[in-house]
Amino acid sequence: MSVRAEILKINSNTPESSLVAYAAEQIKSGHVLGMPTDTFYGLAADPFNLRAVERVYEIKSRSRHKPLSLLIESEDQAEMLARDPLPDEFYELARKFWPGPLTIIVPAASRLPLKVTANTGNVALRIPSANIPLSVIRAAGVPITATSANLSGASECTTAAAVRDQLQERISIIVDGGPSPRDVSSTIVDLSEGGWRVLREGAVPRQAIADTLGGE
Repeated sequence: MSVRAEILKINSNTPESSLVAYAAEQIKSGHVLGMPTDTFYGLAADPFNLRAVERVYEIKSRSRHKPLSLLIESEDQAEMLARDPLPDEFYELARKFWPGPLTIIVPAASRLPLKVTANTGNVALRIPSANIPLSVIRAAGVPITATSANLSGASECTTAAAVRDQLQERISIIVDGGPSPRDVSSTIVDLSEGGWRVLREGAVPRQAIADTLGGE
């Protein structure tokens, strides 16, 4: 018998602390939650829980060769997850575009499980401009995975109902924070090999990155 996902409605402007605490407890217990961000709905799990990380890949039918991006709540958290020292370009981008739809790839700290980085040794980080995931991250005390809540190759979801329709019994809890504020992915900038390059142009224009860092 398939079980329909529980829908947990949380106010996206002022997330209710009791509901945030419940969502955070679910993540800390190893569950994978559908969760709104400032782009599409994502799959939120504790990246230090290997079983939960494996479940994210299973839910999406995602290749194990593709790393998972992480949502964080501060530059300090980024420094804990990245290998020292972070390049100057990281701080320039973070201070200009975070919180917001810019994902930055940097070398990962050794404490981050290789499964999360898909053995690349790099981690993709972002502080979202969205109160629900930020509140959950703070309550859980860990960053959360951020890969989009959809089957690999299928369209991204902008509502909780769309997540439930697409993932069905693969996921047990979906946080409903209303429709996504935008329907464009985050821009991805890779700083892992010295210099910088835009791997995906999304909500932040490539030109804005170039204007901040100079050249490419």
